Amino acid sequence: MNNCEGYDMNDLLLRTLRGEATSRPPVWMMRQAGRYLPEYMVLREKYGFFERCQTPELACEITLQPVDIIGVDAAILFSDILVVPQAMGLEVQLIESKGPVLPEPIKTRSDLQRVRVPDVHETLQYVFDAIQLIKKELNGRAPLIGFAGAPWTLLCYMVQGKGSKTFDEAKAFCYIQPDLAHELLQMITDTTIAYLKAQVKAGADTIQLFDSWAGLLSPEDFSNISLPYIKQIVAALKDEVPVIIFAKGAWYALEDMAATGAHGLGIDWCIKPELARKAAGNNITLQGNFDPAKLLSPIPVLKKEVSKMLNAFGNGRYIANLGHGILPNVPVDHARAFVDTVKEWGIAIAK
Repeated sequence: MNNCEGYDMNDLLLRTLRGEATSRPPVWMMRQAGRYLPEYMVLREKYGFFERCQTPELACEITLQPVDIIGVDAAILFSDILVVPQAMGLEVQLIESKGPVLPEPIKTRSDLQRVRVPDVHETLQYVFDAIQLIKKELNGRAPLIGFAGAPWTLLCYMVQGKGSKTFDEAKAFCYIQPDLAHELLQMITDTTIAYLKAQVKAGADTIQLFDSWAGLLSPEDFSNISLPYIKQIVAALKDEVPVIIFAKGAWYALEDMAATGAHGLGIDWCIKPELARKAAGNNITLQGNFDPAKLLSPIPVLKKEVSKMLNAFGNGRYIANLGHGILPNVPVDHARAFVDTVKEWGIAIAK
């Protein structure tokens, strides 16, 4: 169902993803609902992480905070990619300042027996309830982005059992037990498709797929381990809503990802805008690619750097964003300066 009908909404993001002409690029920031906002920290002190995710009223309040406080053009659902492994039967602990821990990771075929493709309405209904509540509260002020982790990235956590800079155990699992790895990847894919379709039915206006650890794979391994499953997910959703793929570090696969039929590609700061555009082609929207650490610069410097980025990408098929999630130590007025600079740039080019 198309959720932009029936009311006058700020649909800059959706129009940009569809390739329509807009007065300026839309702007939002990955991890915008979270730990750099004092209002979020108040809730973090009171409630555990999964309590925040699983209580629709809390997820709604947190999702709306950056729309109200810094004026972004899109809300992104407050949740976590690891709710999917959780729904599939694995225990997931999220320890503040330490990160995710999965105490019983998948190592063998017998371990795989503990994992299932669930009925998402039985295991993840709290997400869909949150989406319905958020849509009601947003009331057209901005579109809502739903999301999930890409299968390779979820496999990383499900096999490694914790965060890692290299995920060497997860990679070795794919190399040593390829049949088992592909079986698990397909189970994650089937769950993710059902999950995202239900997000759309509940009201998500667009979907972003996060392949946070894509850059750990060689081009050949990405084509074998990650891309086939991303393709399935995009194919299942692209006719219902615009789909954005963010495969961090996988600049080498921009052409292949553009060929999936996705509407948008997120890129990090390690590729020049002109190279990204050349690789992706002109029929897809690019999103990114400001280095989050640059948000710590003095505001005049920050604004100059944002303008430089905007000039490099131009105003066609482009969404202003970061190249990864916002850092927890970014001052709120710096985040607001990022957003305001995009809006001001739009006014300047319109004159």
